[in-house]
Amino acid sequence: MSSHGRKFVIAGAGISGLALALALAKFGASVTVLEKSPRLQEFGAGLQIGPNARRILDRLGAGRYLLPRIHSPEAIDVYPFGRQSPITSLRLGAVMQETFGAPYGVMHRADLVEALHQACKRFATIDILFGVKHVDFAHHARGFTVMIEEADGKSRIIRPFAYIGADGVHSATRTDLVGGPPARYTGYAGWRALIPGDSLPEGMSRSNTSLFWGPGFHAVVYPLPHRKLANVALFARMGEAQAKVARDRQAFRAPRQLSRSSMLRQIIAQADGLTPWPLYGVSTPKWHEGTVGLIGDAAHAMLPFQAQGAAMGIEDAAVLAPLLIANADPQSAFQAYASHRQNRVRRVAKISARNGRVFHLRWPLDQGRNAVVRRQGPLAHLKRLAWIYSYDPAPEPEPTRPRPGA
Repeated sequence: MSSHGRKFVIAGAGISGLALALALAKFGASVTVLEKSPRLQEFGAGLQIGPNARRILDRLGAGRYLLPRIHSPEAIDVYPFGRQSPITSLRLGAVMQETFGAPYGVMHRADLVEALHQACKRFATIDILFGVKHVDFAHHARGFTVMIEEADGKSRIIRPFAYIGADGVHSATRTDLVGGPPARYTGYAGWRALIPGDSLPEGMSRSNTSLFWGPGFHAVVYPLPHRKLANVALFARMGEAQAKVARDRQAFRAPRQLSRSSMLRQIIAQADGLTPWPLYGVSTPKWHEGTVGLIGDAAHAMLPFQAQGAAMGIEDAAVLAPLLIANADPQSAFQAYASHRQNRVRRVAKISARNGRVFHLRWPLDQGRNAVVRRQGPLAHLKRLAWIYSYDPAPEPEPTRPRPGA
């Protein structure tokens, strides 16, 4: 069979799923994306797009749709606990572009999904089914069959070359088809909100990202000019039972020490409620079984403390797509993909977890951390994180011509 005639089914129309659909379509493959929700989801708030992810998005043709929606901060202003001014401003902006060949940006998660969706619509070979009611599977001598009940009750049967689960941290593909473990609670909970962009405290940058450290918690705030809003995310240690209660009751339980951070108190006071977010992770060496594989959070959900969760899924797509096209069987493609990606993903997950411990240090250990950050200066992160931002998974494939008139 010609690789250009291969069919693929992807579970999930989120960031990883749509990125993979685009990456496969650029090789001429036919892709059906299954989404249970009736439309693109607004779930979530802001996210950060490092140069490693931005290069891939541009190659996939999504860059043109990102530009009106993404903001490039000039720096990350770091505020230790109780300080009204940053101890350092980690340079982003032009220095990221010059160092890594692509900018560093922040945007609303829904805007990134919409940009990917717009890019997908340029390809007649990508079919996104919203409101899918039921999916069933059958293994047989000639391969793997996917039976789909669509939103209108019609049935569709597809015999794909491979089925890829991009269905998130609580992936049914991982647990039901691949035989992987359920997601595990990380010990952290988050709260997120969007506030008016002009409501930030006096003296705080309206264009930079702000990172607040505290004893047992931290917060990230950055502007979303496209929406005239600012994204707020606060993270703290919390037991799983407490986190579930907070989620179910939509309740915000402020860390006790937050009362001593006047800037954060002012920011949170502007929020019309904070959405609780228990943080679950996935750690498994098993990313595939036969013709079924995993991508993004379904394979390796991690703490968001290095802001690389979405980027890892985008990188996955860039690595997996050419392997699925080049290999004679999906098992070989998935094995090569896992071998290529797992060490890097584990390393990023490890630094994300370490950041949580460092950001949340208490006195007197926080004083040593602050002294180190001051001494290192505003450019130290460029060297320390170069292995993340300089990563380039694959050369750009020969593109398939998009739908006429796109």
